[in-house]
Amino acid sequence: MTKEEAFDVLDAIQEFYPSVKMGERKIRAFIPQLLRMDYEGVMHNLSAHVGSNQYAPTLTEIAAYPVEPNMHLEEMRAWQEKAAKVPEETKRAFEEALRKLVEKCHAD
Repeated sequence: MTKEEAFDVLDAIQEFYPSVKMGERKIRAFIPQLLRMDYEGVMHNLSAHVGSNQYAPTLTEIAAYPVEPNMHLEEMRAWQEKAAKVPEETKRAFEEALRKLVEKCHAD
C-alpha cells in the first residue's frame, strides 16, 4: 500500500465513524502498519466491517496482507522449463543410466 492509500484508509474510517479522532500520534502509529498491507484487501475488510459493526474497527479487524509468492513453485516452474529444453535422447540416456543404477543397488 502506498502512503496516499494509507491516508485514504484513515479518511474512510473517519467518514464512516465520525466519532473517531485521527490525531497525529494515531496516524504515526497506523501509517507504518498500513504500508505493509494490501490496500484493496483492507478496503474490502473495512467495507464488510462497516456493514455489520457500529463501532470503528481496529487495524487487526481490517488487516489484509499481500500474498507472498511461493518460491518453491517458482523454482519448480523454472526446473520444468529447463527440462522441457532437454533433448529426448538425453532424457532416455539418463533414464537408462538411472535404471541400471537402481538394478545394481538392488543386486548388492
